[in-house]
Amino acid sequence: MAVDSSVAGAQRSTRGKIVMLVDNGVNGDSRVQKEARSAAAAGWDVVLLGKSPTKREQSWRLGDAEVRLLHVPTPMHRRRHEYRRAVLRSPLAYKPGPLAAYRKQRMKAWRTELNIRLIQAGRQGSALGKLKLMPPRFVSRVMSKWVGLRVKQTTALEQRRKDMQSPLDRFTTAFWLRTMGDRAWRRLDPALWDMELAYGKVIDSLEPDLIHANDFRMLGVGARAKLRAEARGRSVKLVWDAHEFLPGIKPWNSHPRWHVAQCAYEREFSQYADAVTTVSETLAEMLAERHGIKTKPEVVLNAPDAEISPEQAAEPVPDLRELCGIGPDVPLTVYSGAAAPQRGLDIMVESLPQLPGTHVAFVVLRPTSDYMNQLTARAVELGVSDRLHILPYVPHYQVVPFLASADVGVIPIHHWPNHEIALITKFFEYSHARLPFVVSDVKTMGDMVAQTGQGEVFMAEDVADYVRAVEAVLADPKKYRDVYDSQGLLDEWTWEAQAEVLDAVYTRVLGGGTRSKAAVPVAQVVA
Repeated sequence: MAVDSSVAGAQRSTRGKIVMLVDNGVNGDSRVQKEARSAAAAGWDVVLLGKSPTKREQSWRLGDAEVRLLHVPTPMHRRRHEYRRAVLRSPLAYKPGPLAAYRKQRMKAWRTELNIRLIQAGRQGSALGKLKLMPPRFVSRVMSKWVGLRVKQTTALEQRRKDMQSPLDRFTTAFWLRTMGDRAWRRLDPALWDMELAYGKVIDSLEPDLIHANDFRMLGVGARAKLRAEARGRSVKLVWDAHEFLPGIKPWNSHPRWHVAQCAYEREFSQYADAVTTVSETLAEMLAERHGIKTKPEVVLNAPDAEISPEQAAEPVPDLRELCGIGPDVPLTVYSGAAAPQRGLDIMVESLPQLPGTHVAFVVLRPTSDYMNQLTARAVELGVSDRLHILPYVPHYQVVPFLASADVGVIPIHHWPNHEIALITKFFEYSHARLPFVVSDVKTMGDMVAQTGQGEVFMAEDVADYVRAVEAVLADPKKYRDVYDSQGLLDEWTWEAQAEVLDAVYTRVLGGGTRSKAAVPVAQVVA
């Protein structure tokens, strides 16, 4: 979809402005980067708004697209009841805030001071001085126990507020859901407002013709911006790009109200989407059924670029094996992507004692995360730390050539509903790198690999079966690599083909892609 920059500039003035929304820092999210770059190259005026990882706003360009990261203050991260004392539930607990820690430390300081004064009195041989210290020392012991009791009560209250498992907590959650319906997220997880308050005014000032909202948290932000624009007499279309099936994800936040709040939030605002795109046919069908979408969502696969820009091609691609410190003949299995326990990376470490000589590379966004540190510690326990390599992400346009020198691409994810339904990013990246697969038996990817013959499928979380699959691939890697050439699998698995689908969605919802200032009735594809 690349076009001459002068032509792109001419097209952009007539095709309209697109504001893309994402709830992360853009770097590391290959899908939104490719969406922004390809849309701008096709003649749209694109601004991609993301969340800054710091308190400072940032900006740069992706091809002809502008990227802006916004500072998102999070004062509503804590729910309202967490700011109040629980006089009835825990009358001895201190009020929320630093007071409990201060009082505990203050008691320690007092007793330390009295102890030093007792030592000084002993050095001076003052019996009277020691006698005078007896009452305050007794009082300090009593007060320390009292403060300790209150601190313990405060800590227990804070934990109960996180667990939200008491009968009262369960009653209030059910009460808000029953009385407010999908609007209950305002009570259950008010932190969703923090995104709105950071992004809303910026979107309004940009006056887009179309808002592309990536995933569920940006759906509400985009929908409210659409409603505000229409109230002012401007027609704004909303495209919702659903990356996951929200009811089927493993919650990112352990708070028991978080997941139900996100689901309610998504249901409330899905009705305002003029079009929906997603990442697989299975997910498209599930979204259509869940949200009553009249027109089946368009599938835009998160496939890698077949071609990259000249400036991207000029950047040297790091050598994976060199970074691991190994030669070309050393067996190397690789995992590239998000790192979390449900992704199953631990099986790659646990298997190393049974795969002598084989090395493992994790290419992840945060190489020093708690999860990565846990896997490193486990590798040390097993005596295989010299064969585990944890590396940072490379730019998305370098992923395929970077991974290509590995022997096996591994996708060891666990059985979660959301894992069963998608062909995820790394599936296409591994394929274009022509890597043989070892994938767990999640439905969509497991079925695809079994059908094409591009790898081996193992039982999720079964170390012995995982070892079998890796050994099978390493014994005859050419058998699996040849599949890519013989079946032409990669022809449609390119971002260029997917970008054409996305461009067609934009053009359709905007009625040909021309800018319009007149207000029109809300076009809803969701019942």
